Amino acid sequence: MELLIPRCNCIFVEEEIYEKKPIPYFKHHSTTTTTTITGTIFGSRKGKVSFCIQTNPKSTNPILLLELAVSTTTLAREMRKGIVRVALESSTNMVFEYSSYSLLSIPIWAMYCNGKRVGFAVKRKPTKADLKVLRKLESKYVGAGTIIKREDEDIMYLRGKFERVNGSHDSESFHLVDPEENMGQELSIFFLRSLN
Repeated sequence: MELLIPRCNCIFVEEEIYEKKPIPYFKHHSTTTTTTITGTIFGSRKGKVSFCIQTNPKSTNPILLLELAVSTTTLAREMRKGIVRVALESSTNMVFEYSSYSLLSIPIWAMYCNGKRVGFAVKRKPTKADLKVLRKLESKYVGAGTIIKREDEDIMYLRGKFERVNGSHDSESFHLVDPEENMGQELSIFFLRSLN
């Protein structure tokens, strides 16, 4: 069964994947603050994947829910490689309109996955189906697997603790924390509002 996280003890060598604009890693910036939150990546095998962040696994009011520009199976394929870097950059026509808003309130993001432009990620309100998935995962703090929704459509998920790094008013990132250090998985999601 195909899951989102491969179980292996491989050593991965990171390549230079961004030719035009490297993604900033805010963790070592002197003004950064870090917190730990619950992150869930989920979606049907045939549909788009969503990324949800919550203050804790039982929260009924997500901080953010994004529909990403890739399918669940595409993201799973990228994750099997071991390193996934998702960059979300504020869409040019949104920069000035939302320049004074909090970073995660921006509704549309240009999305890059491991250096490739893949389309747009869209912020949305949780649907009844989304909330049903999150309720089923309330008791899970960390894990990956499949929730059978219907015989012809099941939901794949990855849930874990993410380190939330606030770099500035215009930059934020989320990094999957592997408490056992045996997943062989590095997953980071970067948000960047570029005013240039």
